[in-house]
Amino acid sequence: MTRTRVFFTTDVHGSEQCWRKFLNVTTFYKEIDVALLGGDTTGKVIVPIVEQNDGSWKASFNKDYHVKTEEELQEVERIIRYCGSYPFRTTPAGVEELENDKKALDTLFDEVIVSEIERWMGLVEEKVPEHVKVIVNPGNDDSFLIDDVIRKAERVIYPLDDVVYLDDTENHPMISLEWVNPTPWDSPRECSEKELRKKIDKLFDMVEPSDYRKLICNFHTPPYGTRLDEAPKLTKDLKTIQVAGHQLTQPVGSKAVREAILENEPLLGIHGHIHESAGAVTLGKTQLVNPGSEYGEGILRGYIIDLTEDGIEKFWGTRG
Repeated sequence: MTRTRVFFTTDVHGSEQCWRKFLNVTTFYKEIDVALLGGDTTGKVIVPIVEQNDGSWKASFNKDYHVKTEEELQEVERIIRYCGSYPFRTTPAGVEELENDKKALDTLFDEVIVSEIERWMGLVEEKVPEHVKVIVNPGNDDSFLIDDVIRKAERVIYPLDDVVYLDDTENHPMISLEWVNPTPWDSPRECSEKELRKKIDKLFDMVEPSDYRKLICNFHTPPYGTRLDEAPKLTKDLKTIQVAGHQLTQPVGSKAVREAILENEPLLGIHGHIHESAGAVTLGKTQLVNPGSEYGEGILRGYIIDLTEDGIEKFWGTRG
């Protein structure tokens, strides 16, 4: 019986360390056929490294750095990238300009993101064996600018608005959706539950109903009320709520995703978005997983899933 081994992870948020671990998974674990990153690929912060009058450089990132050589400077840049932020060499005048000009800051951020994703896509060719399918899609936090960068990468499959088969025998189709239900953060790819359901239905229409029990749903947001969507409960000013020393949580996943999965009964739902809610549960006849995320610590969480013609042979979580 033919088996396809999939490694699934998500929510690396610009962490160079997690991205390199993702690429190395394809040789570290045996017989990986597909390496899939399901969204929220880019970082959120630019860290200025400011040139001083004497030719040295200063930066503040978790602690203060003051370096004098190019080698030391590159090491600071490596530390910043590994934690999911973007280093940017500049001058005191450059910092002042960015602080006073939001448009210039937004333009710089777009340029940095595109440059970094282009570099990441290039690393796929260096690090990943040719027989491994690499699939990468944006998530709700990602700028629309990165979509074309991923599309143009020769070794990477961009799965959005398409049906992608995970196995060579086309036994396991996959549909993908990066959009999520509304969040407090007003991210680039979120919409109402009504609009989300329209997007989901359009994707299911691309697959024959007879294939639904073989289908993988790569939906960034998990279904509502499944324990894979428990996030901290927040006040109106976005502060967490503590009661008797315990942080309150609440389900924040999508009701549209929940309804669609219960109605259509796909084989597998692979999700992310909610970093705190790693786990595996079933919803109706569908197996669901969310690896969670610890990108800030450079830890890559994932699931290895073995698929056969009969369905899911086995799966297990990884953390490293």
